[in-house]
Amino acid sequence: MIRVQAEDFDVGAEIERLTAGNIRVGGVASFIGLVRAMRPEEGGPDGGGGLKAMTLEHYPGMTERELARIEAEARGRWPLEDVLVIHRYGRLEPGERIVLVVTLSAHRQAAFESCAFLMDWLKTKAPFWKAEETASGTSWVDARATDTRAAERWETSGGNRAAE
Repeated sequence: MIRVQAEDFDVGAEIERLTAGNIRVGGVASFIGLVRAMRPEEGGPDGGGGLKAMTLEHYPGMTERELARIEAEARGRWPLEDVLVIHRYGRLEPGERIVLVVTLSAHRQAAFESCAFLMDWLKTKAPFWKAEETASGTSWVDARATDTRAAERWETSGGNRAAE
């Protein structure tokens, strides 16, 4: 299930809804992405020009189609009982939730791997555009090489290593 929304979400309620009554599930893996107060390259405990807010933009319809394609790819690689991806858009401040990915499988390894795959591909293939607002102004965020390298492991591995 894919949801793209401006509103916040309740992680516990979302997982409860997803797992309710499904006794085939042996593993639930989740990832919650939050807005950081500073970018990692800025370093230091004071935030050194830290982030005031992040604005995420997307094209309705196109975004949901691409997220559904990414979800289908995960379902094709791992034996999943269910998947939930919630991605927010709009202006978000440090500490706010951006994304929730939850995967359910009979086996923990499939849940872990598929959750990591989904996040790696969301970071590199999902059509969201991010602008960061700092004390020095607002600028668009470029793709990070570290995110690209993380996603490349799924290109070469073929995924689906999880049986138990």
